[in-house]
Amino acid sequence: MEFRIDSGVLTDAVAWAARVLPARSPMPVLGGLLLEAADGRLRVSGLDHEASARVEVEADTDVEGRALVLGRRLLDICKVLPRGLTELSVEGARLSVTSGDARFGLSLLPLDDYPAPPALPEVRGLVDGGAFAAAVGQVAVAAGRDDSLPVLTGIRLALDGSTMTLAATDRYRYAVRTLEWKPEADVGEPADVVVPARRLTEIARSLAGAGPARLALDGGSIGFESDGLRTTTRLLDGRLPRHDKLFALGDHALAATDRTPLTEAVKRVAVVAEGDGPVQLTFTPTSIHLQAGYEDDVASQHLPATLTGPDTLTVAFNPGYLLDALNTLDTPKVHFHLLGPGQRALLTDGPNPTHRHLLMSVKPLV
Repeated sequence: MEFRIDSGVLTDAVAWAARVLPARSPMPVLGGLLLEAADGRLRVSGLDHEASARVEVEADTDVEGRALVLGRRLLDICKVLPRGLTELSVEGARLSVTSGDARFGLSLLPLDDYPAPPALPEVRGLVDGGAFAAAVGQVAVAAGRDDSLPVLTGIRLALDGSTMTLAATDRYRYAVRTLEWKPEADVGEPADVVVPARRLTEIARSLAGAGPARLALDGGSIGFESDGLRTTTRLLDGRLPRHDKLFALGDHALAATDRTPLTEAVKRVAVVAEGDGPVQLTFTPTSIHLQAGYEDDVASQHLPATLTGPDTLTVAFNPGYLLDALNTLDTPKVHFHLLGPGQRALLTDGPNPTHRHLLMSVKPLV
């Protein structure tokens, strides 16, 4: 095998494929990246027991062939390569990497021991990569981090007709986002699965600028393919708690204010909050009063707002959770649907929301 490629293109391809490599594995070959050069293309592939990644880029291929090398070592080399054309070739039992005056050698791993990559599941339709990346980012903040409850570390992905629903919860908050996608004409039943949040976030970021992406799904894995990129990951067992009843608030107050000034105000007053001490929001028909802290260490700020329902309503939130919700909304105004102190509160991006974020309010300040 022998080929030439721009060092920047090589680095990006290796970095993308290397993200699925396990930190530790009883099978050393799973720490490898498979390089395949043929017909003016370089394919870089990586996998572990949970996920796979493959990327194809253009390269000048003088001699076709395949080579398996330690992925993280190759990535370390790529990061320090001089800019410009880089030549890679197999020389005996090693891969030679030459760029400018710099030259590296990497031992080859046995190809016979490398498992076959998983096939892409059945393609279910197309989703816009940018819209999908934005939607995943909006719900991922609510995914759990506790590996003892694996299903809560995932993002629900439900397909029903031309609507895709993404949702995540850590039991203290619940984020839901809907978006349009284009299902294949012959796609059958709706789908409802849970995907590891970390994996799906990485995938979504890589698809952000890739245009339409093919979404593939079967009973055990999900895959995406777009513009030379292909990746798969295993699904999580179980189901997230349903959000329908949680989000049905019944008779409630409705408040609205400008999102960016409120975000800045929460950051400002929260500096005096001890640990996860709450930020209190008192709504009136014309304003919102923010307050945080206790005794002499306090902070407050007023902002314009509207309140429909009671003459005044006070709620309080964990400032970190509130900021996560505000930062994931992408509209000028934020709408609060409020039941009262210590009860559920729903933040939305408008009267007909596509993005909803449920928070539990906490005990207001004394």
